[in-house]
Amino acid sequence: MTIRTPLVVGMGRVGSLIALLLSDLGMQVAGVDMHRGPSIPDNVEFTHADVTDPHTLARLCQGRDAVIACLPYPLILGVAQVAHAAGLHYFDLTEDVATTQAIRTLAASAGAVMIPQNGLAPGFIGMLGAYLAQQFDPGTLRQLKLRVGALPQHPTGQLGYAVNWSPEGLLRSYTTLCDVLVRGQRHQVPALSDPEILRIGGVTYEAFTTSGGLGTMAETYEGSVETLDYKSLRYPGHLAAMHRLLEELRFQEAPGELVQRIRLALPPDEADWVLVHASAQGHKHGALQTQALVLEYRPIAIGQRPWTAIAWTTAASLVAVVALVRRGTLPQQGFVKQEDIPLRAWLKTTAGRLFAVHHPALRAV
Repeated sequence: MTIRTPLVVGMGRVGSLIALLLSDLGMQVAGVDMHRGPSIPDNVEFTHADVTDPHTLARLCQGRDAVIACLPYPLILGVAQVAHAAGLHYFDLTEDVATTQAIRTLAASAGAVMIPQNGLAPGFIGMLGAYLAQQFDPGTLRQLKLRVGALPQHPTGQLGYAVNWSPEGLLRSYTTLCDVLVRGQRHQVPALSDPEILRIGGVTYEAFTTSGGLGTMAETYEGSVETLDYKSLRYPGHLAAMHRLLEELRFQEAPGELVQRIRLALPPDEADWVLVHASAQGHKHGALQTQALVLEYRPIAIGQRPWTAIAWTTAASLVAVVALVRRGTLPQQGFVKQEDIPLRAWLKTTAGRLFAVHHPALRAV
């Protein structure tokens, strides 16, 4: 089943850009949301409706061949269930581990492909990590360390942060156990743990564990990589401030209240950037080596308007995966892990090519 008529559920900034990029590929895109935002492309068939109503979603799925969920994580599974019942291809941006596990169960009996966890992390970082792992002699990989930060270019305050992404998802990643590999075995560690300092381009950052970024990689690489972990990159001081809020002020017991305060205090910042740091260590041709890829992405113009770095990298990552399913490069049925998506093929899609165009390190991949 090819993809010609996708339905985008959730038409916020990222969902609207996904719809635009899919339209540019010649698809007849429909979108649905409870609110009509200013970014929805004119050629998208938009419906104002309750995205939490499965009957409404099932009706909107008629005549469609794919569903793309761009909603906060608590609403994702309901969309996946509707897509599964309708036998449609399914994609989302979730980083929530429990939601992904439930979708994977659905995918076992799906008549189409179900690919959750698209975006930056999980998503692109998993493909990048798998690509690095493939550069080493089999069975020799000591460590695979993956770091991603979506940050304001001009930070203010101790948090040094702007919420250009879902604050619900942010708090979830800060309060849920994180998968890691230690001595080749899977473990779970607390979020906001194992802090480290990275110096990139003369700038100092801190990194610490957050949940969801690895996707399914701990399962995939168990027994074949000694150390595997994912951490979020932030400006120094962020971790201490979050510890104070979540533990000392006990907002971990009332995340909804903290989400409201974050929305008020840390509004989106159009001048953002995305920083990706992926490194691997092992033997290449019998010699111990370390290989790293460091990528930086800033806002760009698409469709005659500017898009933040987090918006376009997230949207383009998902659209590139949709394009690979459409081409038949990826399976047409069942669950697909992000680390099983070939980075070279992904970079050759129209959307994936944006990552190479805006950073020369990927042009040689």
